Amino acid sequence: MHPSPGTGEPVLRGRKLCKSYGSGDATVHALRDVDLDVASGEFVVLLGASGSGKSTLLNILGGLDIPTSGELLFQGRPLTGATDDALTTYRREHVGFVFQFYNLIPSLTVSENVALVTDIARDPMPVDEAVDLVGLGPRRHHFPSQLSGGEQQRVAIARAIAKRPQLLLCDEPTGALDYATGKLVLEVIARINLELGTTALVITHNAAISGMADRVVRLSDGRIASIDRPERRLTPAELAW
Repeated sequence: MHPSPGTGEPVLRGRKLCKSYGSGDATVHALRDVDLDVASGEFVVLLGASGSGKSTLLNILGGLDIPTSGELLFQGRPLTGATDDALTTYRREHVGFVFQFYNLIPSLTVSENVALVTDIARDPMPVDEAVDLVGLGPRRHHFPSQLSGGEQQRVAIARAIAKRPQLLLCDEPTGALDYATGKLVLEVIARINLELGTTALVITHNAAISGMADRVVRLSDGRIASIDRPERRLTPAELAW
């Protein structure tokens, strides 16, 4: 049974996060006064239409972008106002990213793609362990061109978690995949969350995926429209869309 995520100091605490682009009449408000706490070990799904602010929020939480105003704390330490070097260290040591497209290096094998991250991590897991966690042990010596889309996405997840990040941030990780393959990828993300205790945030426009979350955060027009907690956390196999 999935344990309740920690109830102590949140791993992430955002207050009045705003992000604007442009100026004057051309100003675009991508985020507007977003307050969000994320508990250690929690699985959060961010739902919303295109342009609702999901990716902007995820990029700010992951240190890829900085808010125009507001405050963001990671484990009680401020990220807003941090130097570029400090944000780079935060991303390198604490955050694993998974995007819709896999960004693998074609000339490297599965194991070599994962090893790229372990070379710069402070306390990486063995490459073979990361590859086995995503179910690709028999494919470890294959190149990306020899893998299906779902297998490539699992390599990207292995690469993200090999440095043992506290946060796994996934932006539409099943967006380029068919139904069955997408479920396999979701199973891997759920397994990382449950077995390693990694805090996971997953962006999707697919409302059905919200069934596997501890909490579902819906965004609309740059604001949090609602936050819901499903009665029971579903397994990916139970999802249907």
